[in-house]
This record gives sequence, C-alpha cells and structure tokens, in this order.
Amino acid sequence: MPIAPIEPTDSPDLLRGLPPVIDRRTRLLVLGSFPSVASLQAGQYYAHPRNHFWPLLSALWNVDLRALAYPRRLQEVLQRGLGIWDVYAHCRREGSLDSAIRDAEFNDLGGVKAHAPQLQGVAHNGGESARGMRFTKTLGLAVWRLPSTSPANASWSFERKLAAWREAFAAHGIA
Repeated sequence: MPIAPIEPTDSPDLLRGLPPVIDRRTRLLVLGSFPSVASLQAGQYYAHPRNHFWPLLSALWNVDLRALAYPRRLQEVLQRGLGIWDVYAHCRREGSLDSAIRDAEFNDLGGVKAHAPQLQGVAHNGGESARGMRFTKTLGLAVWRLPSTSPANASWSFERKLAAWREAFAAHGIA
C-alpha cells in the first residue's frame, strides 16, 4: 500500500508533489525537497535534463539509467534497495528554485518505515531537503546530508558529488 501524500486544502496555486517510490526492499530513501517544474510536468522524479540524479545513479551502478524508460528506471531503483521521495507534500513556488518554496507542508515521513521495513537510512538531497532532518533523525535511522543534484548546485563538480553519494550508498549496501 503506497503512502498517500498529505492532501492540501483546495487552492489553485498550491503545487502537489509526486508519490513515493518505495517498497519492502527499500534500504535507503533519498529525499529531495520538492519536484522541479520539469518533474511536475513530466510526473517523474528528477526530470530536468541537467539534474545529476540519474547520471549519479548510473555511475554508481554502472548502468545507463537515462537510456531506460522511466518505469524501468524506477524498477531498477527499487530492485537495488533505493527509495525516492520528497520532504514536502505540497507548497507554493514560482519556478523551480528551493529558495522560492513557500507554505510547504511535510510528507508523512514517519509512515515510511511501515512500508519499507528494511529501511536503514535517509539521504537528504541538498540543503532544503535537509531542513527535514529534524524529523528524519527521530526515525532511529542513519541520516545523510548529500550535495544537491540540482543544476543550481554548480559549486560541486560531478566527481565530488559522486564521491559523497557513493559513501552513503555503500554504507547501506547499494553502491
């Protein structure tokens, strides 16, 4: 049974996030902040072509995830023990920048463990997601703050991001 995002009150400018990608095999959950405009339009996590999320996973697992159809990417992610979700269920935001997020409400992060009994850790993808660490630290799991895969995070090279992500993934046996 998938975790249902918190239902917001009706408001035409309130954006709703994407459903979680988790199952009973999930050992590490990557939490973004909230999907970009490109991701919301596509209905896919990390859909912006310059986002490093899929290239990082491809490098970690030595498989070209970008060449796979999105449903197949998600199958690959779940088979390897990774889950994907966001800290925010809904918010108001102009554009895609995290700094523009307003009136955000958190997803039910506490309910994740019921759907992912093998969950060992949570990895926050970037600083805005890491604001949710006050909640994820209460889950009794390892918590990681990883460099954002967003194209806006140009201060970190791909290689530097890859090293940080590899460490977290290796700690949970999925690198």
